[in-house]
Amino acid sequence: MIDLLATFIFFFAVIDPIGTVPVFIAVTKNYDEVQKRKIALFATLVSAAILVFFVVAGELILTAMGIPLSAFQIAGGIVLFLFALSMIFGESKPEEEVRMVKSHNDTAIFPLAVPSIAGPGAMLAAVLLTENARFNIWEQVQTVAMMLLVLAIVCVLMLCASFMHRIIGNGGASIISRVMGLILASVATTNTLSGLKAYFGL
Repeated sequence: MIDLLATFIFFFAVIDPIGTVPVFIAVTKNYDEVQKRKIALFATLVSAAILVFFVVAGELILTAMGIPLSAFQIAGGIVLFLFALSMIFGESKPEEEVRMVKSHNDTAIFPLAVPSIAGPGAMLAAVLLTENARFNIWEQVQTVAMMLLVLAIVCVLMLCASFMHRIIGNGGASIISRVMGLILASVATTNTLSGLKAYFGL
């Protein structure tokens, strides 16, 4: 049995549902409410498909390439840590991705589904938290359920984006994104240490 709350918090940190709200508002500003709902649902479905693909095939691809999962765990932890640092000290997620929207005329796929929802951190998390050697099928199903729960929250927040944005504003989303970055940095450090322990057989 996995720690459902810890898994939920991990995915919540890497996906950052609240940080997606300003991105969604910016990318859908020229659409009516019906089209906004369609974009929100389609972006969520695309993100879910991408992350489930990494759950199912991520480890198989690594095995085929001869890369031990412990090495991927170390590299993944380092990448997640750098990603977390960018959330804390650099441009926050909403600031960076809203800027992407202003320079690209895309909707549900870019930058909403990728990289706002199913970003590099979420893809790495999907692989690391469903490692076959560490987790049985039932535990992996639980992990996927937590991941899909976070995606469902993303979808609900996008559907309520106008209301949410009036409450927290871009500044509020930026603050929350930085707090999520701090949590993610802690999780990333734990993953790197676990990978080092497994790699060197400690």
